[in-house]
Amino acid sequence: MGIRLKRIYDAAADDDGYRVLVDRIWPRGVAKADAALDEWRKELAPSRALRQWFGHDRERWEEFASAYRAELNQAGADLIAQLRDRAADPGLTLLFAARDTECNNAVVLKRYLEDSR
Repeated sequence: MGIRLKRIYDAAADDDGYRVLVDRIWPRGVAKADAALDEWRKELAPSRALRQWFGHDRERWEEFASAYRAELNQAGADLIAQLRDRAADPGLTLLFAARDTECNNAVVLKRYLEDSR
């Protein structure tokens, strides 16, 4: 089924598969009971320092993506493998809170998971 990206503010769908929030901070305005999460993997989110430095500034996107990939290399192969396995069956949806749907940590994580197959 593969890996999908979705804002946590969007409604859950039957075809989302395994839903994982990949932000370090719980998103504003979302009740945990309503999030329809299977898992919250904050340890796979960018470090606080990297997230604050990036500040969703598109001019810093390439450098952020590179630095975040380096952090993911240190995250542990077992965590990455678990998510990659979820992508096969029943599919994996990475959830994020950022308004920018093209330049955020979930985009980098998705590519990282796909590249590490």
